[in-house]
Amino acid sequence: MVVGYFEDGPNLVSMAMNGWGEGDPAWWLNVQTNPDVEVELVDGPRSMTARAAGGAERERLWARWREIDKDLDAVAARRSTATAVVVFEPQIE
Repeated sequence: MVVGYFEDGPNLVSMAMNGWGEGDPAWWLNVQTNPDVEVELVDGPRSMTARAAGGAERERLWARWREIDKDLDAVAARRSTATAVVVFEPQIE
């Protein structure tokens, strides 16, 4: 599966969207149950732990997404629930 993301320091940031349709995507439901994941990137795999951003962190990351997608707020408004901003943090080995 391909999931869009941007880098925020050592973290990867994605959005749990289901084509902007209702409900959460299956990958996010799975990750909430098992947050330790391996992310495959062009430069190789990374062992990471996923979590939902909240509060000021979510606002900051949402604003970064808004820079990438100028229509973000209008499209997100089509959903009856908030879209989770997902942070993938490197696992400490």
